[in-house]
Amino acid sequence: MKIFRTHTCGQLRVEHVGQSISLNGWVNSYRDHGNLIFIDLRDRFGITQLVFDPEDGSQKHLMEVASKLRSEDVIGVTGKVRVRIGGENPKHATGKVELVVTDLEVLNKTENPPFLPDDYGQLPNEEIRLKYRYLDLRRPSMQKILGLRSRALQTIREYFVGNNGFLEIETPVLYKSTPEGAREFLVPCRNVPGQFYALPQSPQLFKQILMVANADRYIQVCRCFRDEDPRADRQPEFTQIDLEMSFVRRDHIVAMMEGFVRHFWKTMLNYDVPPIQRMSYREAMETYGIDRPDTRYGLHIKDISELAARTEFGVFKTALEKGKDRPPFNSKRGVVKAIRVPGGAEKLTRKITDGYSEFAKPFGVGGVATVKYINDPATGQAKFDTGCAKFLEPMKADFVAALGLEPGDTVLFVADAYGVATKAIGELRQKVARDMGVVPKPGAEGGPWNFLIVVDFPMFERNKESGKWVAMHHPFTAPRDDQAEAFINAAENDDDTIEAIVSAGYDIVLNGSEIAGGSVRIHDGRVQSKVFQLLGLSPEQAREKFSFLLEALSYGAPPHAGIAFGFDRLMMHICGTENIRDVIAFPKTQIGADLMTRAPSLVPEKQLKDLYIASTYVPEPPAPKA
Repeated sequence: MKIFRTHTCGQLRVEHVGQSISLNGWVNSYRDHGNLIFIDLRDRFGITQLVFDPEDGSQKHLMEVASKLRSEDVIGVTGKVRVRIGGENPKHATGKVELVVTDLEVLNKTENPPFLPDDYGQLPNEEIRLKYRYLDLRRPSMQKILGLRSRALQTIREYFVGNNGFLEIETPVLYKSTPEGAREFLVPCRNVPGQFYALPQSPQLFKQILMVANADRYIQVCRCFRDEDPRADRQPEFTQIDLEMSFVRRDHIVAMMEGFVRHFWKTMLNYDVPPIQRMSYREAMETYGIDRPDTRYGLHIKDISELAARTEFGVFKTALEKGKDRPPFNSKRGVVKAIRVPGGAEKLTRKITDGYSEFAKPFGVGGVATVKYINDPATGQAKFDTGCAKFLEPMKADFVAALGLEPGDTVLFVADAYGVATKAIGELRQKVARDMGVVPKPGAEGGPWNFLIVVDFPMFERNKESGKWVAMHHPFTAPRDDQAEAFINAAENDDDTIEAIVSAGYDIVLNGSEIAGGSVRIHDGRVQSKVFQLLGLSPEQAREKFSFLLEALSYGAPPHAGIAFGFDRLMMHICGTENIRDVIAFPKTQIGADLMTRAPSLVPEKQLKDLYIASTYVPEPPAPKA
């Protein structure tokens, strides 16, 4: 290589006219006008138009070499900057000038690429893009995302380390297996046969121990690993903004996080985030049926159990018999919930509403009852029509008042035990919003960003598969201060009391997406032992898995709290994409595969033998040749 760049392809301006400069980059496009050849040269910083013009001093042999260049060839050029002939190109920052080439070096010729890395033509399917990810990342839109991601990391460190005195500390990636949450990735240890490390699901225990060690304010942008099936907003390995603070209450750390959100959105998008609303978990579940509600649209849920009990509708009565002696909001107590859909009588056809029952069944309910509230042409008065109308019509005035109905509305009902019904109608609300087209796009009227801080989560919930208590956040979350006595005195078999205990946990939600979760931590070893007890861990099991934490808590652990932001999810919002794979340089597919490197892959038997492990997988025999 003899030509090294003096400038980037996005740098040249009118003030550079007359200067001799050198550029390196990729051929973005090629245009042969007979006696003139034009090439757009691209690098990460932009595009500059090159001109091969024999009459303007270029050597004639350059025309022959240039005529053989094609898109994605890598070249170096030297030339003189002049004002662009033929008019400015406003699409590029360099659009007022061009470079008349006087020397050309072909650094690398390309094979015919499977697709061209531009944002103008139709993209190939995602499988091809991920297989040739290095080509996909050359696209200007992907280069912009990589740049935004880098800028975001600097903004994070500026706020926490530069402005608020946090220490950036690395924690281990080879960790102890503590499989209480998601499935872990295990790493065999060659030096201790039969034993394994685990890749961390989060640095949770290390950051708590750092508080015991007087780090006071810790932050880390860390890689985390969970052996779960990837989704549109989830990957098996992901980046987390992880932090912890000592000597704080919940309000202190929530204020710190709100400050970060405002700083981040202002720096990245010049958007002023208004004061963020606080909402209790119970209010979120009652109004939206989900603990990460999208508040950009209405379709609020109403509990009409008391009213429904006065009807003769068997579906309602059967549901309300469930757990009727249980306290309010208990997961086993029967309820009837409803959603008023303004304008649904016209937009939601019978076929659509019939489909809602099938949609809701996987969430545990028997179906969805539907009724329309419409004007009766015969009488000129509004009435209930279709579905369960005959059971509601005798109490029409009460239902209209309770739900705020207007002619043209549709009402959807779900009746079952509280936990099942709330989950089902919360999911149904989101589907109805999509069907009605009321989910706003970013930038739409009403604002593109609806932030919400959800607090007062239950401390425990029942695992559907095992039937055991599990921590709603994680086992290191403290009870809310006013719940401490009830927690300590709770008997293992007192389900109603345990379910009602409120934790000091909190989440930050944006447009229906959880972008951060955290809690005040347990700093008293006795409280931590009680949590392990309620989760079904014997003292021996607790010591085996968490002795280092219990010991650390016994040596003067300060009150502390923390939170973790999903960095990749933050970037999804900043970049305006609904797929997390768009904001990660080298993501995995839906089955956790890296199509570019073909990982995961088989390894030689000798390597397994060195690690004292064996695989039970038997490859399928090859298909017989035709």
